Amino acid sequence: MNNKPNCIGFPPSIDENCTILILGSMPGVTSLAQRQYYAYPQNRFWPLMARLLENRDAAPEKYEERLAMLLRHHIALWDSIDTCQRDGSLDTAIRDAAPNDFAAFFHQYPVLHTICFNGAKSAQVFKRYNKELLQSPRHQFLSLPSTSPANARWHFAMLLEAWKKILHHK
Repeated sequence: MNNKPNCIGFPPSIDENCTILILGSMPGVTSLAQRQYYAYPQNRFWPLMARLLENRDAAPEKYEERLAMLLRHHIALWDSIDTCQRDGSLDTAIRDAAPNDFAAFFHQYPVLHTICFNGAKSAQVFKRYNKELLQSPRHQFLSLPSTSPANARWHFAMLLEAWKKILHHK
């Protein structure tokens, strides 16, 4: 049996001015192949961020511009999971998850104060491995509905309303 993870996450998109961190679980198959967060065209993350942060109807076309849009608004992007086993892209298929090192990360980026979970799996993994960090008075944690197309019961307007919470923490 091969225990080597078949999914390896990306480095964070962050700079020293970021105060908000959005955490996914693990990039899906399309994202891993393209080496881009939320690359699957039906994922609503980038259109949601464009509308929420800059009142735009569409996200920037280029990936670098999408990341720059987040950084302009002091928002970092990463995942709760560093590596895992998974067939396909669904969070329910994730097994043998190894978390990212958030104690070191929060030490390196001390101005981060709001941690937003994009979906339940991201929150579940973070909470499982970071019980001590959850007690930190420095950080606030927000669980938000997943932007994945698998979360079909949440249409775009509902997601937009729920995700507006992050604007109150900038």
